[in-house]
Amino acid sequence: MRIWLVNHYALPPQHAGGTRHYTLAREWLRQGHEVTLIASSVDYMRREETYLQPGETARLEMMDGVPFLWLRTPPYTGNSLRRVSNMLAFAYRLRREAPRYLEPPDIVVGSTPHLFAAWAAYRLARWYRVPFVLEVRDLWPQTLIDLGGFSPYHPFIMLLAWLETQLYRRAQAVVTLLPGAAEYIAPKRGTHQGIHWIPNGVDFSLIPPPTPPPPEPPFTVMYAGAHGLANGLDVALEAARILESKGWGKQVQFRFIGDGPEKPRLMQQVRIWGLSNVVFEDPLPKRKVYLRLQQAHAFLIMLRDSRLFRWGISPNKLFDFMALARPVVFCVRTPFNPVKEHESGLSIPPDDPQALAAALRTLAETPFKARWEMGLRGRAYVEQEHDLRKLAQRFEKILREARDVAL
Repeated sequence: MRIWLVNHYALPPQHAGGTRHYTLAREWLRQGHEVTLIASSVDYMRREETYLQPGETARLEMMDGVPFLWLRTPPYTGNSLRRVSNMLAFAYRLRREAPRYLEPPDIVVGSTPHLFAAWAAYRLARWYRVPFVLEVRDLWPQTLIDLGGFSPYHPFIMLLAWLETQLYRRAQAVVTLLPGAAEYIAPKRGTHQGIHWIPNGVDFSLIPPPTPPPPEPPFTVMYAGAHGLANGLDVALEAARILESKGWGKQVQFRFIGDGPEKPRLMQQVRIWGLSNVVFEDPLPKRKVYLRLQQAHAFLIMLRDSRLFRWGISPNKLFDFMALARPVVFCVRTPFNPVKEHESGLSIPPDDPQALAAALRTLAETPFKARWEMGLRGRAYVEQEHDLRKLAQRFEKILREARDVAL
């Protein structure tokens, strides 16, 4: 099959950010398919033009063995109207440039870091009269309602709701990353048929073998990923402040790796409070970040308290952390909690800095052997259930079935 895989924010592994679609494309290429990954030329982690020269609107190039079609979109900062402009520009460029650079597809996969790109992907599939498969990463516009406080009757939200329903109903198949999302999607799609769960996973070709954490103090807890509103990193700073106030500032150290719209404000807060036990670091590409993360004794998974997560979560970083064989402190209210299920860390309520400070102190005082066993249980779970090579095979089967039904 000739597959067009559309994800606005896709990146190759030499850059910091999510590489799920790079790995999927690589595995499908190995299975004999022709795959092109279509993404924005603006690196979403750094929010700046990265891949195109002045005057270029698009470029097709090979990145670590995977063809990428880069589409020009305007840079942006924060969650401003310029970000919406960036999304709309990607949708426009997709419909305009993809037919100029690529041979007609046999199937189009559209991912939903936002709905406009997926809608443009669907329109291309319809133009070529080929199946369209929708990959649901985030639930739009429910995320804006539950986390952003938007009214469901806001005109922009109503537009997104219409797009969402149309995509669910017109897709030959729907792949969701969230374990409970079928219950959200089915009423809008009109059926449970054709809804598949394929979570995020780990590319074990990039992950080093499990090694014990450094024996020397301090106890280092790390977070790597987006520094956004939903991530609730304010709570981690408050926990750091609590630990320092109780004389544990030198025993428990926080390291935050990554970038995002909230990072400048978080760094300013650390300066205001004068915290000596918090360090912010620049984002690193996948090929380098794992070596840095091996310096951790534990990891943080944090999300604000929201009803949105009743359908589950599937952040890349959770499975990366578990694959590195370290305990995870899981601060999310959701019925789908692999850390608790597989006894690979501690689970506490979200938005509770006192509970987080206590959990980290407990982990720091836990004997090394017990912590190491927690980490190994997490590693074993991810090897079994979240190996991206296996997930790519499951996804490829869905694509073949969608194509066969359409023939």
